[in-house]
Amino acid sequence: MEHNILEVTSLSKNYGKTEAVKDISFAVRPREIVGLLGPNGAGKTTTIDMILGVLKPTKGSVVIGGRDIASDRSEALMLTNFAAVYAQLPGNLTVYQNLKFFGLIYGVSNLEKRIRDIMADFDIEQFKKVKYGILSSGEQTRVSLAKAMLNEPHLLLLDEPTASLDPSTAEDIRKKIRNHVAGNASGVLWTSHNMYEVTDVCDRVLFLSHGEILLEGDPKKLPAEYGKKNLEELFIAITREPLIAESI
Repeated sequence: MEHNILEVTSLSKNYGKTEAVKDISFAVRPREIVGLLGPNGAGKTTTIDMILGVLKPTKGSVVIGGRDIASDRSEALMLTNFAAVYAQLPGNLTVYQNLKFFGLIYGVSNLEKRIRDIMADFDIEQFKKVKYGILSSGEQTRVSLAKAMLNEPHLLLLDEPTASLDPSTAEDIRKKIRNHVAGNASGVLWTSHNMYEVTDVCDRVLFLSHGEILLEGDPKKLPAEYGKKNLEELFIAITREPLIAESI
């Protein structure tokens, strides 16, 4: 029997009297891409930081591939990788040096071949000797995503992964991620404000508001269940009136 890729149980994070995340529970299954949606300040980044072990939860647990991050942090994180527009790689290292550095951290086997393959896959061979810091935002995004896929993670955490990419490149990236999930029985937790992208790529979505999960479901079917034309219309309605999720 396959473990869930990710299990989040009764997860909470308080800052003094402020509850940033309130007792949320969800899972990501093998071969599943789950969208974590919500307005700015909803608790998405706090949730991701707790999954990555950057923040310690006030209560609750995070289990990645059957390993509890509280007791088996190193083993759990070896199964994970992460990319976000705000999490830049060291700018003074070349693209190759960055990939080599992170490949060594993750203990990637046959690393030189893996670096060659991943650079070809993300069309970044021409930047091999170029310092990451002088690349354009779109080029940096491709390198960051290559780094995130370097260890073929069981759990891939993506925060606005295609925000700086042109539509054609973004579609290529989505295809790569879908192929990775299908071929490796892995899972993805994907945050984005691009509702077209979420509808296209995600199998299931969770709507987070004020630190709580208000609703979840298939992004292609969920809007109609709430009388909305599409996911963007539903997102706007929940952002403006969170109680919509409780009214049906």
